[in-house]
Amino acid sequence: MRHLRKLISLSMTLLLACTAKQEAPKTPSLPPLQDKGELTVLLRNGATSFYVDSEGKYAGIDYDLVTLFAAQNGLKVKIEVAPRVAETPDRLAKHQAHLGVGLVRGAQKSLQYGPEYLRVQPVLVYRSDGREPKDLNDLGDGILMAGSQYVPSLQALRTHYPKLHWDEAQFQDTDDLVEKVANGLIDYAVADDYGVGVAQNYHPTADVAFDVGAPLSLGWAWSDNVPKDFASRVDAFFAGIKKDGTLAKLIDRYYGHATRLQTDDATAFLSKRLSDLPKYRRFFMDAAAAYGLDWRLLAALSYQESHWDRFATSAYGVRGLMMLTNDTADKLGVDDRLDPEESITGGAKYLDMLKSELPARIPEPDRSWLTLAAYNIGTAHLEDARVLAQRLGKNPNSWTDLKTVIPLLRNYEYFSTLKYGFARGGETVVFVENVRSYYDILVRFEKSDRPIFPPFNEQVTVANPEGVKLGIDNSAGGN
Repeated sequence: MRHLRKLISLSMTLLLACTAKQEAPKTPSLPPLQDKGELTVLLRNGATSFYVDSEGKYAGIDYDLVTLFAAQNGLKVKIEVAPRVAETPDRLAKHQAHLGVGLVRGAQKSLQYGPEYLRVQPVLVYRSDGREPKDLNDLGDGILMAGSQYVPSLQALRTHYPKLHWDEAQFQDTDDLVEKVANGLIDYAVADDYGVGVAQNYHPTADVAFDVGAPLSLGWAWSDNVPKDFASRVDAFFAGIKKDGTLAKLIDRYYGHATRLQTDDATAFLSKRLSDLPKYRRFFMDAAAAYGLDWRLLAALSYQESHWDRFATSAYGVRGLMMLTNDTADKLGVDDRLDPEESITGGAKYLDMLKSELPARIPEPDRSWLTLAAYNIGTAHLEDARVLAQRLGKNPNSWTDLKTVIPLLRNYEYFSTLKYGFARGGETVVFVENVRSYYDILVRFEKSDRPIFPPFNEQVTVANPEGVKLGIDNSAGGN
């Protein structure tokens, strides 16, 4: 196996060497950015930065930030997918784009940088069934790959670890590197802690050994083909979204639930996806289609409720795959809660009913997360939590805000002032965050039952000259 890995390492090194000799696609220089013009942005595809989500929409924290900034400044956006993050500074310097995002601030002295919007910690990832390394000396002759952004951190550490060697991952993102470690194709990887936390849900055999170097400050970068006041606009934008909580909400949306599942939970779910889900997949698909739901969200909810055990029964009398109470089943027309098809159809109908009862002004994805909360705690207690959120100056339509409020429903000083009283709100937060994590895993490995095409948006265009796959699913492995 060691010889095989050395052969793989040699092949990767040769591939990287050949790639380095290839010139990046020649792109003509852009004219300076004008007011009400088109902002050309280099974005890298990644599981949280920029991708096509389960609804067929462009998403990702970097995408959201860029489009929000453009909207506030009256600009259109042209996104160019940049497969190699290392080429972004050079392309900016050559005026082939106006803006690069998600870059280590100050790495290139020729560029200007905006304020920090995310601080990441490079970490060493290893396979958890192997020997856990204690420091970089423990890596020996193991194969180590590092994202381009983190190579300078390794170079700085060579003073203390002169035998340290690695291959630079120019094309692979954090998820790719974690997957390679989990599958035994490489021994170690250096990637960011945020991305690793997300990827571990899909690859639970990968674990973090230790931090590598100091945390890194990420920001936007640009050259001199932007207006003179561009820096002040960027500063004002980030100051505003930090003050009003928008940035915190975006970070929570893409990373907040990522570390909720324990390794054993993720491993068990991935196993049952192969052993138990095939028995019920068609029922989930048919029921979800009847009520306009994503079948994978319905299946994730069912797993959280019953672990896909059709005979599941709780001490409170809820039963079946969707764990319906007897009263709820009667209202939904479910005669036999232990019948898988009836239970799933009833659960889909109930979920649709709960969603329709929420105010129309609540947008997605918060609308779905609040619906899940109602499934667990009931619409009455959810409404109490929304009332309390308003009292506390929080947004009752935002799951990020609401999940800090719902646990207060068990405190007398709060529930005594509300219409429906005491509730175990902390359990509801765990419930929703777990479902979100299971749903993310299913989106990665299971096919959608409907075509996914990003909707047309005259304000945002995407150029993908190298044909990078923008979807986050790995549905070729689905059944």
